[in-house]
Amino acid sequence: MLETTSKLKGDVMFNSFKKILQYRRLTLKYPMKPLDTTFVYGKPEINTSTCNLCRECMDHCPSKAIAINSQNNMIGINIDECIFCYHCADICPVSAITITSNFELAVQKRSDLRFSPLETEKQLEEIAKAIETRSRRIFGRSLQIREVDAGSCNGCDYEINGLNNPFNDLERFGIHFVSSPRHADMLLVTGPVTRNMENALLRTYEATPDPKLVVAVGACAISGGIFKDSYAVRNGVDTLLPVDVYVPGCPPRPQAILYGILKALDRV
Repeated sequence: MLETTSKLKGDVMFNSFKKILQYRRLTLKYPMKPLDTTFVYGKPEINTSTCNLCRECMDHCPSKAIAINSQNNMIGINIDECIFCYHCADICPVSAITITSNFELAVQKRSDLRFSPLETEKQLEEIAKAIETRSRRIFGRSLQIREVDAGSCNGCDYEINGLNNPFNDLERFGIHFVSSPRHADMLLVTGPVTRNMENALLRTYEATPDPKLVVAVGACAISGGIFKDSYAVRNGVDTLLPVDVYVPGCPPRPQAILYGILKALDRV
């Protein structure tokens, strides 16, 4: 009886190891190798040579991200406000708007995401200058992240959770999520910063030891997104804290967030 049981256990263990060895590797090789973007929906773009300036896309854009430059009468999309609903491409009567597969959109200056200048451009330039001049070390092989949901719909948070699955495996870069800001090197912030979360975000930032990095994830964290100019929100993280990197999207895919984190570390 004991021999039979031992043999059975041995067979089960052997079959388990055999299955593990035969099973293909799941983890993506991105960013060491380019991601297959065959089924990736990314940045929307307007073909100005085809566009007839009918303003249909402007009138129907839910976040008012499409604007016309009055100086040269050119139309474009403010990616920092775009929620990537792609409704503009659906309703364009001349098919001037296309959806590209470009998802690596993270930048260190919010103005780089803008087609039209921000009213608060001067303020943002001062923030960017403060970021450049303040002491900031480039973290080596280890980085601890504290995620802060500042009033999001949880869409961006779901994508952030995807960074820890076997496909993306964030920890292969030596990057880990921590439960306390006192152990963190970086704050990953989602949501438009609601009035109820304003104090909590400030206290989290203050509790994070210097030097520290801040990454704004998603349209809401960058500009307020669909909730922009509501009485209940602050219109993005940079109205309250200095931001090092902006990751546009609604929500951005896990690889886009990973790209933004590595960009904050000067590793891409």
